[in-house]
Amino acid sequence: MDEQCDIRGNHSLPRKFLAMPIYVNRVLNLKKIQVIGFDMDHTLVRYRTREFETLAHAQAARILVEDRGYPAELKNLEFDYQRSIVGLVIDTRNGNLLQLSRFGKVKSAYHGLKEIHYRKVKDLYANVAVDLDGRLFIPLDTNFAKSFGVLYSQLVELKNEMPDLPDFATIARDVGKAIDLAHRDGSIKDVVRNNLEHYIIDDPEIALMLERYVDYGKKLMIITNSDYSYTREILDYAITPHLRKHGSWRDVFDIVITLADKPRFFQDSHRFLRVDPDSGAMHNHEGSVAHGVFQGGGFRKLQDDLGLRGNEILYLGDHIYGDVVAIKKLCDWRTGLVLADLEEEIRGIEAGRPIQNEIDALSQEKSRLEQEINTLDIARYEGRDTDEAHLNSLYEQIEKINNRISELLGEYRGLFNPYWGEVLRAGMEESRYADQLVRYACVYMTKISDLWDYSPKTYFRPMRRSLPHELQAE
Repeated sequence: MDEQCDIRGNHSLPRKFLAMPIYVNRVLNLKKIQVIGFDMDHTLVRYRTREFETLAHAQAARILVEDRGYPAELKNLEFDYQRSIVGLVIDTRNGNLLQLSRFGKVKSAYHGLKEIHYRKVKDLYANVAVDLDGRLFIPLDTNFAKSFGVLYSQLVELKNEMPDLPDFATIARDVGKAIDLAHRDGSIKDVVRNNLEHYIIDDPEIALMLERYVDYGKKLMIITNSDYSYTREILDYAITPHLRKHGSWRDVFDIVITLADKPRFFQDSHRFLRVDPDSGAMHNHEGSVAHGVFQGGGFRKLQDDLGLRGNEILYLGDHIYGDVVAIKKLCDWRTGLVLADLEEEIRGIEAGRPIQNEIDALSQEKSRLEQEINTLDIARYEGRDTDEAHLNSLYEQIEKINNRISELLGEYRGLFNPYWGEVLRAGMEESRYADQLVRYACVYMTKISDLWDYSPKTYFRPMRRSLPHELQAE
């Protein structure tokens, strides 16, 4: 069949993981995509996030003690996986961890491990939009958002007992550098290498999906910030054993670019080094990079050598800025985001649907009562008689509705992260992270193998978005 397809493909592979849909922000026709690129860590290779973040937290704490002179007590800090979520922002001036709405307003905040009351939040931030372009705020959008946020919060809490700890801004910089060093110096990767089963999820559908794309004539590439040695070892474990038509992951990918230094890969032009896939040795490279294994480089030469337009290349990754925002702003490739946290969030949404339906019904009734109050108020303003007893009754009904809605909201929030709620919402509004996702990701999904359920000729179409005046008219 050669027609455009927007339905899931049939297959006989036994389901090991719950199939989730692909969520569509803008039209994406896979039939027109010539090259599909993948990030490796947390995209092609799925990590057990809780175990991985626990490791990152422990290694960063160790580095802070051993290399930066922080108190030895840090090594005993326990990692609370729920304490941080992706998309939060650190206020380095006040030492607070913030959740922002899409409009940059602070919706919830913690100082250390203590929640800041909403009245104090209003006083601190004066209902002004937070400007992330300044140096005072650090967005936690990387793979290490959880470990970074948790460790920073714990250090801010410790500062109450240990005033000699550095100021909040220095703590934030030190935690960031420690996590980055742990990633680069082998502190994290060497542990992962020695216990792959503990840290990596075995997902055979990813390998079979790659072979299907090859069969449909797609070129495949990897662009990763990991070095070649680690990339080879991880893909040998996660991809090669599950291939049916190819001997190795190296036979599937036309291009592999390691130590890409994203997002700089999409911002600047650097020299490509060719990597010998057997020995890992590197040497200077002149000529095309349309096939082979490389280190470094930049997207412009890659795209030129491929001879493609930006909209003929799809890149899938898990880092909202390095894998999605930077691409969309700078090189116009099509983009897909992998958001593992979404799977748990969807379960919460589904479980909370009856609660949300009751909240919606109560809100509609409240609006009706408020409109009746407004009508009576206008009548009184115009000098007409009003029934005060009826007016008071309306206010009492609204108060009861408010109390019930408050109870229901508490039940609903209990279905999500106990500290922050949903990743993609900040209170009733979309979160800053959700705004980035909608603006820059063509599609998004919970895991890369969700694509296994779709033909490589699928035409993804977004649902029509309703504006407030359109909803009112329904």
